[in-house]
Amino acid sequence: MDIENCSSANEFILLGITNNPEVKVALFTVFLLVYLITLLANLGMIILIRMEPQLHTPMYFFLSHLAFCDLCYSTAAGPKMLTDVFGKSKSISFLGCALQFFTVCAFADSECMLLAVMAFDRFQAISNPLLYSVNMSSRLCSLLMATVYVLGTADALIHTTLAFRLCFCGSNKINHFFCDLPPLYLLSCSDTQVNELAVFTIFGSIELSTIAGVLVSYCYIISSVSKIRSAEGRFKAFSTCASHLTAVSIFQGTIVFMYFRPSSSYALDDDKMASLFYTLVIPMLNPLIYSLRNKDVKNALEKIKNKFLF
Repeated sequence: MDIENCSSANEFILLGITNNPEVKVALFTVFLLVYLITLLANLGMIILIRMEPQLHTPMYFFLSHLAFCDLCYSTAAGPKMLTDVFGKSKSISFLGCALQFFTVCAFADSECMLLAVMAFDRFQAISNPLLYSVNMSSRLCSLLMATVYVLGTADALIHTTLAFRLCFCGSNKINHFFCDLPPLYLLSCSDTQVNELAVFTIFGSIELSTIAGVLVSYCYIISSVSKIRSAEGRFKAFSTCASHLTAVSIFQGTIVFMYFRPSSSYALDDDKMASLFYTLVIPMLNPLIYSLRNKDVKNALEKIKNKFLF
């Protein structure tokens, strides 16, 4: 379109989840509870791993960073959504919108790659347990995490720059509870083909590589476990991976549904429900999945509880 007729919005209006007053109270109560559990569970997981020496292993090092990613992107979207439920002004500045999307994208991308790194860690622990601490040294773990955060930040920066260079010369009302790509593209009066191509190529490459990494790691894990003679040993090996597989399936499935569709198939009401799931529900589920199925975490919690009680 003609550049002279192109102007950018100074602020956006987030329409939120629903305008139905009868549903607002119930939604606010449920998602306030969800966010508080997310906050306490992930902070608790990080503090527990830092405090308890028996959890100072590569597996729990990565788990603490998973909790950190969950905490960051849920906090970027959750509090604003909750205040907008009953707030008169649901506006968010242009810069605030860009920052919100950047934060959610950076830490969600980082979590995608971190889940693949955690699969590699499980492969090392099961296939070669005697050399596990040597192969997964603290230096390698720190290098892997630095790579994850750098790539996640770079991808978020690309999508944020492309999205917020678009023209928003019409309505500034975003039919969503946070600044996300699909509703922004529908709001823009610019051609968004380059943006959609960037999502499919750059973010798609991250998704495909991380899913491939998880699948390859688990192929090797299955091969290693099949060589274990005792049924108890095989069960113990698989049980250590069950929590991770659950987290991967839930998170990756939601992300693929959200972003890897043509714009013509966007259904904003469905997208809002999916977004609620991955920005608020999944960050709440992850620490619960790992703590409820993990004996080390249960023992560490019991030890901390006894220390404070006695």
